[in-house]
Amino acid sequence: MKYMMFVITDSQPDAESDESDVDLWVDELDASGKRLIGEVLAPQTESRVVRVRDGKRYVTDGPFTETTEVICGFDILDVDDLDEAIEIASRHPMARNGQLELRPFMVWE
Repeated sequence: MKYMMFVITDSQPDAESDESDVDLWVDELDASGKRLIGEVLAPQTESRVVRVRDGKRYVTDGPFTETTEVICGFDILDVDDLDEAIEIASRHPMARNGQLELRPFMVWE
């Protein structure tokens, strides 16, 4: 079962982030084959939002919603079930410094 794990931080966190053990987390999951890929994303100031309305394309700087939470990275996990995904996410350094959202891939018939 595949899960997208969004790594989310607050744009103005309460405390300084401690990701000193992120390499240990990555190395262990890469070696086990449970982590298929993961990347840190460029700052949200570099993102663009694309919409098409009535055949016209609109591109704006993004995100433009009023939020302090920012998706700063992602990992794709290949696990047996949701419980395993939760266990893996709970060991990620951002579980202490931010939050992690687990979203299963859609299963198509």
